[in-house]
Amino acid sequence: MRLLDLYINGFGKFHKRSISFHKGLNVIYGKNEAGKSTLHTFIRGMLFGIEKGRGRVSKNDLYVKYEPWENSSSYEGRMRVEANGQIYRIERNFSKNAKSLHVINETLGREEAADKAFFDQLLNGLTETSYINTVSIGQLKSATDANMASELKNYIANLNTSGNMALNITKASAFLKSQRKGLEAQIVPEAARNYTALLGEIRSIEHEIATPEFENQLSEYQAMRSQVKEELEKKQNTKEELLQKIARGRQILSNNQFTDESSIQSYLENAKKVYGEYSAAKTASEKKSRTVFTVLVFLLAAVFAAGCVFCNTAAFQLLEGKIPSTFNAPLLSALTLGGAFLFAIIGFFLVMKTKRLQKELELSAGLIREIFSRHLGDSSISQEALQALEGRMDEFSRLSAALKRSEESLAEQTEEIARLQEKQESCNEVIEKQQRAQWELEKKLERLSVCKDQAAAFQHILSENDRLRDETAAIDLALETLTEVSTSIRSSFGVLLNKTASDLIAGITGGIYNSMSIDENLNIFMNTPTKLVPVEQVSSGAMDQIYLAVRLAVAKLMKGDGETLPLIFDDSFVQYDDSRLETALKWITKAYNGQIIIFTCHKRELQILDEAGISYNRIEI
Repeated sequence: MRLLDLYINGFGKFHKRSISFHKGLNVIYGKNEAGKSTLHTFIRGMLFGIEKGRGRVSKNDLYVKYEPWENSSSYEGRMRVEANGQIYRIERNFSKNAKSLHVINETLGREEAADKAFFDQLLNGLTETSYINTVSIGQLKSATDANMASELKNYIANLNTSGNMALNITKASAFLKSQRKGLEAQIVPEAARNYTALLGEIRSIEHEIATPEFENQLSEYQAMRSQVKEELEKKQNTKEELLQKIARGRQILSNNQFTDESSIQSYLENAKKVYGEYSAAKTASEKKSRTVFTVLVFLLAAVFAAGCVFCNTAAFQLLEGKIPSTFNAPLLSALTLGGAFLFAIIGFFLVMKTKRLQKELELSAGLIREIFSRHLGDSSISQEALQALEGRMDEFSRLSAALKRSEESLAEQTEEIARLQEKQESCNEVIEKQQRAQWELEKKLERLSVCKDQAAAFQHILSENDRLRDETAAIDLALETLTEVSTSIRSSFGVLLNKTASDLIAGITGGIYNSMSIDENLNIFMNTPTKLVPVEQVSSGAMDQIYLAVRLAVAKLMKGDGETLPLIFDDSFVQYDDSRLETALKWITKAYNGQIIIFTCHKRELQILDEAGISYNRIEI
């Protein structure tokens, strides 16, 4: 097959754009964002269509990505190809609301059926998965995906067994499986189990009817239920009274900022402590000796100050010769001054201590008055008031103890109510069971008759199941034989692929590698003189060359006797250095005898082709 030209009426950024291709090599050059990948996707869409996804994934699918930028109603185009000596025009509208596909045979002047058979013939049976894994190489996607291995094995098995994709093991297996599915659909798989179950049910019903289960005990359990109900009502009334009593008691304690016995005792101890501090401060502040001692200290300080003045006067008289020199006035002056200063400091500290005691007295008095006022209604401070407070706290303690006993009783009542409710529920269940007993007895007798009729019908079904299973076993034997043959044939695909890829790798790499091994999952290893090297261990440029060889080998195998398909590269040589690129381009143009289309945003491909004198059709977008 060869691409002749295409016309885009609306696809991505392109609108009313025509492009023509030549035989051999075509190079489409354009800068980044020029639309190269859009053209590549358009070719793929013309061959396989583009479906709009559903749900959240539809926001990023190909359909949305390449919707026309201009005139969104014209999401369509056409492409002319030449295949098997005839020219076909493929016209496709991608719009979900006006989707259509037409194939016109321009050579014969008629419209072809645009069905799977036509595109299988046009593409040598390639599916979309095979197409994007072989001849269509996108950006940085030289490697094939996991789905390709399965398709390649089926393809080779089909060609080896029939030489024709229309007749193959896969279709034969599908036919046999379809026949088997039809037979299995006729089998009633539950017949044997149902028959056995029916026999067991018949025996069970006959046994149940004979048991004393259906004896009438209804009156006994109704009397028991009435008795339990009456006792339950009494317990619930008692519980309600306890709840109200506990609520009132807790409210009283809460209003006085108490929660339990420990909080009450803690409060009382704190009150006693504050009262003690008040009494001690009051006693200390009322001592007259402290006041007398303070006055005495200040008098001494005054006396020493006067002595200091006297000594200073004497010192002046000594200098004037008015007193004998034997009198040591300076020394006495220093001593009297020190004494005056010392007694002044002592007096100051005594005054400060007196003020501190007064503040402590005022603080403790305020606290104890607040306590007495809150609980006694009188803020007067006395030993009798403290005793009254102790009595008040005893009342709260007794209330707390009573609440604790009530709560214990409440827990007991709750447990007893739960037991009675459980017993009442049990009585209800037994009464309901007794009421159903007679009804169930009648139903069991009816069911016994139905089961016997059904068991007779299932005996006939079991006989028919045996016949169908014999036919299914025969088909299973045929499928097993066909699978053995298919497995044997598919195992040869690795040999074919390894040989074809190894023949290609030497030319692509310029002789750097000349042999490779590929397993059935398309895992690739390079054959070196010492060991097998996984392809992941070679350089990124060499890896791209190796994957390219594998793609071309797969394309060659899947082509069979059909026409060569166009080989499309979309910026696929980014990882190649100049030397590798030159080697690859020269080799591809010689080794691939079909049409080649290279999309690129670099001019080095053009320069290499020009320098090598390789003819090509240049297209700029």
